Amino acid sequence: MTVDLKDIQPKNLIPGFSGKFVHTNQVTLAFWDVVEGAQLPVHAHVHEQTTYVLEGKFELIVDGEARVYEPGLVAVIPSNVVHSGTALTNCKLLDVFSPVREEYR
Repeated sequence: MTVDLKDIQPKNLIPGFSGKFVHTNQVTLAFWDVVEGAQLPVHAHVHEQTTYVLEGKFELIVDGEARVYEPGLVAVIPSNVVHSGTALTNCKLLDVFSPVREEYR
């Protein structure tokens, strides 16, 4: 299977976050365009999450620890760990969730 992101209609699930989602049987890939200043509210979920900043700078707070992520750094967020974030610049992010984020379909 091949997926062309140009063919996926973006969804705005969080203010300032526009996402395109690819789902397999085991994971969800979330390709986000995030505007500077947009905030990811404090939350947790059962999904294991990895976050990679493709472009820009994004501050993530994971389990109370803040770090600025830029291209080249990957955040690994275990299941049920509280996290939040703020786009310090316009960003492009890639999140990978396991298991699949059904609510993103």
